[in-house]
Amino acid sequence: MLTVEGLRSRYGRIEVLHGIDLHVASGEIVTVVGANGAGKTTLLRCLSGVQPVSGGTVTFRGDQITTLPAWKRPARGLTQSPEGRQIFTNLSVEENLRLGAYGFADDRVDRDMEDAFQMFPILRDKRNLSAGGLSGGQQQMLAMARALMGRPSCLLLDEPSMGLAPIIVAQIFDVVRSLRALEVTVLLVEQNAFGALKIADRGYVMETGRIVMDGPADALIADPRIREAYLGI
Repeated sequence: MLTVEGLRSRYGRIEVLHGIDLHVASGEIVTVVGANGAGKTTLLRCLSGVQPVSGGTVTFRGDQITTLPAWKRPARGLTQSPEGRQIFTNLSVEENLRLGAYGFADDRVDRDMEDAFQMFPILRDKRNLSAGGLSGGQQQMLAMARALMGRPSCLLLDEPSMGLAPIIVAQIFDVVRSLRALEVTVLLVEQNAFGALKIADRGYVMETGRIVMDGPADALIADPRIREAYLGI
């Protein structure tokens, strides 16, 4: 589904990604974990096209998209729920969702919205309200639902648990797990390493712009180095 080879990126003269290699197979949930500042968000920004790549390649569903403009990537099946939610606070919940489906003009959009409301029932209750009035957890649900309105084959999720209460985090991770049944492949970036690895098939560990470890999620959870450094065990 997604292959990244030797990916490099910089802010000005400062290189922040130093040759990232990873892959995500169709139907997998793969997580990238690491401390704040490791480069996880920059990686996803490169994959979605909003951060320039200075080296390496990104291949999606067999096509190289390294230099493909960001606005063309959702039509290929690659959408992102960004860090910090970045919803349109002055628009209603329903208007935010319809913007997620901006590339479609068919009858299926209303069905997609109904699917989003089934996934996140609270959004149905608030569909006509300003998105800026939602709680943090509800805004995160809206950001994810908006990305899913783009009918992705691969969803990029950036820190969906950030700043949320544990009960909301559990709900969010349950939804991520349920995306398997919808045949949506997921690349999940998270500081909550334990929660992310519990729902993932495989994981990568990033430190200072490099992948320092990878493997099956269960093996990473059991690794003493990971348990001490990231799981607090």
